[in-house]
Amino acid sequence: MTDAEWARIRRGLRFGQVFQGTVVRVPRPGTIGIFVDIGLSVGGFVDALWLPGEIEDWPSQGTVTDFKIWWADSRQQIRLMPCESRYLRNDFAASVAQLRPHWSSEIGRPVPDPEPALPDR
Repeated sequence: MTDAEWARIRRGLRFGQVFQGTVVRVPRPGTIGIFVDIGLSVGGFVDALWLPGEIEDWPSQGTVTDFKIWWADSRQQIRLMPCESRYLRNDFAASVAQLRPHWSSEIGRPVPDPEPALPDR
């Protein structure tokens, strides 16, 4: 995907926007997270930070469920979090409050363009 295509996709994204997705890969269960196909030409990823502490409670490959946009940056990947509480860590609300205290006011806002990379020195 070109940078221009990624920029075009990003312009249509909103924080909290919900996509139905299919878990396509759980590379190291309990370690990094899960990869999700949300029907765009860019992949989705749920960080292990948002998933339950018990690996057997994670959505497995092939699971179809709803996910919402948490973040997108210069990497051509959309960061997601599960919508269903059974796929969220037990202290999810407290974690969001600590990591992103203004999350509720960001829902529905456009995902901003990434900061330009600093030149190598």
